[in-house]
Amino acid sequence: MTTLPMRRLLRLEDLDRILMDPPPAPELSGFRRFIAEFLLFGTKEARACLFAGLFFVSIFVTPRDGLLGIPRYDLLSAIALAIQIWMVWAKLETLDELKAICLFHLVGFALEVFKTSGAIQSWSYPDFAYTKVLGVPLFSGFMYAAVGSYIIQAWRLLHVRIRHHPPYWMAAMVALAIYLNFFTHHFIGDYRWYIAALAIGLYARATVIYRPFDRDRKMPMILSFILIGFFIWLAENISTFFAVWHYPNQLGAWSTVHLGKWSSWTLLVIMTFTIVASLKHIREKIHIPQ
Repeated sequence: MTTLPMRRLLRLEDLDRILMDPPPAPELSGFRRFIAEFLLFGTKEARACLFAGLFFVSIFVTPRDGLLGIPRYDLLSAIALAIQIWMVWAKLETLDELKAICLFHLVGFALEVFKTSGAIQSWSYPDFAYTKVLGVPLFSGFMYAAVGSYIIQAWRLLHVRIRHHPPYWMAAMVALAIYLNFFTHHFIGDYRWYIAALAIGLYARATVIYRPFDRDRKMPMILSFILIGFFIWLAENISTFFAVWHYPNQLGAWSTVHLGKWSSWTLLVIMTFTIVASLKHIREKIHIPQ
């Protein structure tokens, strides 16, 4: 007899299958088609945000002073790790996808260590935790991994293709410049707007082809970067409001995260997308099945 956990696992797998290949409805048109595609697109986006959404909820439900003697940051690290393990176990994420997400975790954690160091102090994690390494709680890397997880999942669920993708080596150079600028702007000046202009020129002709329902739709690549960056900026405002971390201007009382951070997040999305696209390109070249 099939156990209850197994039935739940099957339902999760069935949900992904249905979302990826819903029954076509060529008879739909006009407003009814718009509503159907809008709802399916929203559902796929929510599914792609599963890791980020569950982790985000944990921020709300975790008490500021911890639980059962376990500090808050340690609880968040344990919750993030548990979500990641569950997604692989439930086959909502493949081992190859997990490897890519671990890469995002390492890249993000290295940036966190630098940004919170004594000489820089761009932001801080004021609470105590056993799982802090070099002053940074381990859960912080999962926040960057969540962005990578979203892009990987959305790519699969929405059957994403990129038309007029720029040369991969050029995209990689821009992504590297974005990442390095997060470090070097403290010493030699902030060149984000020059890099952003270069990225806009590079992706000016690039178009995202995606399938919310049974027909392909398209969007300028740059617009998708900007929109994703905006929603991350909103999530950052909520996280700082609940005191997960603080910027220097929020130590006395909470205030809105500076709008300029939207540009930082948009650039980080470009960097993350480049890593995902490059890994997929490499897989295709050596004929590794998805």
